[in-house]
Amino acid sequence: MTTEKNVSRRRFVQSSSLSAAAVVGGGLTGVSLASPLNRAWAGGTRQTIKVGVIGCGGRGTGAAWNALEADDDVVISHFADLFPDRIETSRASLKAEWGDRITASDRDCFKGWDAYLHLCGQGVDYVILATPPHFRPLHISTAVALGKHIFAEKPVAVDPAGIRAVFAAHKEAERRSLCTVAGTQRRHEQCYLEVIERITEGAIGRPISGSCYWNMGELWSKDRTPEMSDMEWQLRNWLYFTWLSGDHITEQHVHNLDVINWINGGPPVRAMGMGGRQVRTDPRFGHIFDHFAVEYEYANGFVLTSMCRQTNGCANRVEERVRGTDGTARTSSSFAEIKGPNAWKFEGQQTNPYVQEHKDLIHAIRSGERINELRRVAESTLTAIMGRMSAYTGKEVTLEFAINSKLDLTPPAYEFGPLEMPPVPMPGRTELI
Repeated sequence: MTTEKNVSRRRFVQSSSLSAAAVVGGGLTGVSLASPLNRAWAGGTRQTIKVGVIGCGGRGTGAAWNALEADDDVVISHFADLFPDRIETSRASLKAEWGDRITASDRDCFKGWDAYLHLCGQGVDYVILATPPHFRPLHISTAVALGKHIFAEKPVAVDPAGIRAVFAAHKEAERRSLCTVAGTQRRHEQCYLEVIERITEGAIGRPISGSCYWNMGELWSKDRTPEMSDMEWQLRNWLYFTWLSGDHITEQHVHNLDVINWINGGPPVRAMGMGGRQVRTDPRFGHIFDHFAVEYEYANGFVLTSMCRQTNGCANRVEERVRGTDGTARTSSSFAEIKGPNAWKFEGQQTNPYVQEHKDLIHAIRSGERINELRRVAESTLTAIMGRMSAYTGKEVTLEFAINSKLDLTPPAYEFGPLEMPPVPMPGRTELI
């Protein structure tokens, strides 16, 4: 993986008797091929919205909580995860707060490699996809094939092979009139909406350059127990393996890169990056980098300096800065301001953006005003992947190269057992594929 080897993308059929292809072809009985919510709202009668959670860790549980906050008629009807303990922890914590709005019984909970497939075959109205990002392209494609609306956590892939799958799913979701929302919550945060509108209207003149940051300390890690196989340990520590997370530039910094893409109307055309593993070197942190710095160039001439770091004891900064010909803008969570002739500072009201994104998805489903965010979050994910590819190899990476890259980080098999941890990437030695 970190040597950027090209391996064939293997489907879950290797470890499961079911596959997305079989479902689309009618191979799974009892599958609902159209969301009941579409039918329920056609007549204007208010109906319960059933939500299924695929990936029951902290983010999946948090997204379920946000969906319940977003609308009183939401219930969590199904859970799916590779690990049974994650399902039970998630279901119990949600039920303790939300009571009978957690309707999932034991038979509505699915575990194992094909759990996502069983859940998508149920009568849910939309699915929350919050497993490690490696699995997102397959889960998105399956949900779309089975007619489900989607809330997909970011990022939506870890490699170009996955990005192409999401691009295809975006087109299919358009054809089926399905609604999709991504976990890039800044796109649903009032202060960001207002400042981007002002920038678009010329409040800082023509944007010419910018910088964005996600610099913070270390995150969680899980100790390995004697009974854990290589595969289980990597899955439970998914942050630290490129095949699962895409590295933290993709898993986390994608938020900031998405804002800059938003301002420029699309992804950059090239990236030149560097990075390394200088402080966070313990084997419990897998093989990913602990810092990146990337210069991105956009087709309109805009140049972005991007930085992200996960190192304790350093100055933290999580924000975006944009410089224009007639002013500057600075944004971060719950904050936005413009300096210059058209000075302005956000002082308005805003809802929790993690809740608002579910509100917007539910409104789109009910109203028929379709929303489909898959392509733009895939482009922002690809932006992060471009930066990682450049930093890992020391080479410039263009958008055209990245879109057509044969890089595929899929492991040899989806099964519990040995799985070698690749070496840390070495710029100038790691091959650009």
